Amino acid sequence: MTKKKLYRVVFMSQGQIYEVYARDVGHGDLFGFVSVEQLVFGERTTVVVDPSEERIKSEFEHVTRTYLPMHSIVRIDEVDKQGASKISKMEGNVAQFPMPIYSPGDPKP
Repeated sequence: MTKKKLYRVVFMSQGQIYEVYARDVGHGDLFGFVSVEQLVFGERTTVVVDPSEERIKSEFEHVTRTYLPMHSIVRIDEVDKQGASKISKMEGNVAQFPMPIYSPGDPKP
């Protein structure tokens, strides 16, 4: 039996760090974007509800595929176990580094 792949995707959006789990990650049809599909959230098997996971789950409730700009991606890991999806504040001296994106036909400056 082949094991389904699971990816942890960490990205920045609007001054916050998002951590989500997905079954399919790849280069998207849109230049400069990463496609993230089949988002996976924890099942409600206990009475205790994690408010941070509920918040991110409601934000991506009807999303089948999301395209993330390459420059917002912090990291993508293939993992064995799923953790809790969460949204956290950016703390410290972390800032998004602006990256110019050139298409293959653009002349180099």
